[in-house]
Amino acid sequence: MLPDPNSLYGPLDPAPEAGYEDAPPRMGFFTDTSVCIGCKACEVACKEWNGVPESGLDLLGMSYDNTGALTANSWRHVAFVEQPRPADVLGEPVATSAGPQFLGMPGSQPPGRGSGAQGRTDFRWLMMSDVCKHCTHAACLDVCPTGSLFRTEFGTVVVQEDICNGCGYCISACPYGVIDQRKDDGRAWKCTLCYDRLGAGMTPACAQACPTESIQYGPLDELRERAAARVETLHERGVPEARLYGHDPADGVGGDGAFFLLLDEPEVYGLPPDPVVTTRDLPAMWKRAGFAALAMAAATVAAFVGGSS
Repeated sequence: MLPDPNSLYGPLDPAPEAGYEDAPPRMGFFTDTSVCIGCKACEVACKEWNGVPESGLDLLGMSYDNTGALTANSWRHVAFVEQPRPADVLGEPVATSAGPQFLGMPGSQPPGRGSGAQGRTDFRWLMMSDVCKHCTHAACLDVCPTGSLFRTEFGTVVVQEDICNGCGYCISACPYGVIDQRKDDGRAWKCTLCYDRLGAGMTPACAQACPTESIQYGPLDELRERAAARVETLHERGVPEARLYGHDPADGVGGDGAFFLLLDEPEVYGLPPDPVVTTRDLPAMWKRAGFAALAMAAATVAAFVGGSS
């Protein structure tokens, strides 16, 4: 009987599992999108500290966001999700289930002026500073043939670009689409959670620069407790849509080292609703392949012996 793939990828503490003895507490990010103002200070701080090349300042033509996604040259990306919310004649906002839509460029007058209440539309911006999730079960680690990707003593996942051969296996393995290749050299790049700063007892550059403390850094267990309390507070204040994403150690990636408080469905932010480590079924697949190879070898031997007798 083949093992249950889910049992092979249960909750664990990744640093001790990787062989670190007396590992420090697992460190990570909690990003509270409810207080993100879209200033992109985290993007700038990340680039400055890590020497990440500029990624262009062109407007995308569909949003005020100017970077668009996580790339090899954008290890932090502040997403701008514009949501239209029609207003009724009393001026009360009416929530809709519409996804992100282009609202046009800003006009010279305030919204609704000259159109009357019936023609007025309002909208909200959902801001989210996205980053590598530093998964508990990291498929990128499983598929890397050179050991370029490694697990740190803090439980994070780092790329050693000097031994990356540019094969791209990690890119297709990541369930979040985080890792990317730099066009001029082909190697893989992503957030390191400022591994060099962690070793010196410093806060990662993005969290240090965040003016609203939307990005919070610390021991992962403490962050999860803080996040649960924040969600409860928002629910009490009349924000029932607040929910956590990536915090559950029993999810398809064993929980993320960087998790989020969202104000809408994950898909609205461009996140997969139910991510699963893409290498989950590899042990069962290899076992089946081994059985098939043995069966083929036995059939070949039997055919040879039967033909020679």
